[in-house]
Amino acid sequence: MGINRIATSPFLGRRAFLASSAGAALSLGLGSLAHAASETAGVTITRARLDALAAEGYATFNQNNALPPYDAARHAAGSDVQLYPIATYTQVPETGETVRVSGLLAVPAGVTGPIPVVSWQHGTILSFVQVPSATVKLADAAYAMTDGVDSTETLFNLHRFAARGYAVIAADYLGKGPFRGSRPEAYAVKDASVSTCVSVLNAGLQLMKRLDLEPAELFLNGWSQGALNTQWLRQELQSTGVPVRAAAAASPFNDLTEAFMFWTGGVMFPNPTPKPYPTGPVWLTLTTAILLGSYEAYYRLDGLTKAAVRPEYHDALIKFWNDYALDFDAAKMPTPEKLLIDGFFERHTSEVASRFLRQLAANRASFFDYGSPMRLFYGLADEAIHPMMARLPLPAGGRFIDGVAVANASHRATFLASLYGAPADLQGQPNLPDWFDSLRGS
Repeated sequence: MGINRIATSPFLGRRAFLASSAGAALSLGLGSLAHAASETAGVTITRARLDALAAEGYATFNQNNALPPYDAARHAAGSDVQLYPIATYTQVPETGETVRVSGLLAVPAGVTGPIPVVSWQHGTILSFVQVPSATVKLADAAYAMTDGVDSTETLFNLHRFAARGYAVIAADYLGKGPFRGSRPEAYAVKDASVSTCVSVLNAGLQLMKRLDLEPAELFLNGWSQGALNTQWLRQELQSTGVPVRAAAAASPFNDLTEAFMFWTGGVMFPNPTPKPYPTGPVWLTLTTAILLGSYEAYYRLDGLTKAAVRPEYHDALIKFWNDYALDFDAAKMPTPEKLLIDGFFERHTSEVASRFLRQLAANRASFFDYGSPMRLFYGLADEAIHPMMARLPLPAGGRFIDGVAVANASHRATFLASLYGAPADLQGQPNLPDWFDSLRGS
């Protein structure tokens, strides 16, 4: 599971970006960028197609009917959207490599001048290709969007932000998208994830300038894995003086030790409602495999998966980590709480397991004093992120942080509610497009 080295190329590193942008509204050192380009001339998704695709995806994500049905009048797109794939370079702090990475810039069609920017961090995907940059395929009216193949979550952000007057910039992440090669994913690997998000954000801002668009206020948004990445990114930008008007994270896992224990049955929490809490889905077994594989690769924790996982599951999990092929009998896949060896959370089982747990703890995002608005959305029936996990940053986050509980909401429905919910669905709070709009110019 080692990382293949590739030839280095000139790039603007994360620190250079941050140093050049300190204190500026969004001036971000654009003139010094050498490697930030669109791979194509861009494509357009019409308002009508955006609305049709959003309505289709909405029905899939609205699990447990946590929200009212899609409202074609209230949720209608405001404009066509133009999409531009991004290609740039980033440095991987954990390994010292310089690698090519991909992403997406989406802007409202026909607009010039200053517009706000949303940096979108996507959630966990059990494939290499279900990434933001691949949404350019949706511009083809004959292409049928498929759940699990296309990035519906990115489509929602285009529908709710880019079609509403915002630029949306999104990274595909390391080990994903057209430049993946044989590179492993960097799932929940802190510095590699932040570096990639910053590099793609920087590249998208430069591309905006070429399109006669002036970056105005910067907002951040993320879901699930992307919620963790958003918290890390928000903290890094604040620590280095880059202004963020507001940020939001839906279904956030922030303490990685706690999340790993919850997924694998090492910790339990009381039910937030009288209803039985949903059990952990089998896909969390695959998420656990990705987490173990990513830490083994990027932190040089050789043999971690074999040291942590019961022997009868070694081969299946290592195969999935290498190819992400969903070609197994799901009925024979262990539930997450049966995956790890006995005593993993009770005693020293191996040196590599101890190093892994220490690294998880070092990467937590829970405790930070935010200097501008930060909002966490959490579902009261989220099968992957218990509300007590999501709320962990709230007491320590300072006066700018708050949380919004979504009744009866699964992992997907929580994210959907953050973008489409009405105040009645969100404890009286506005959804993200309305909230971000309210903070513009403030």
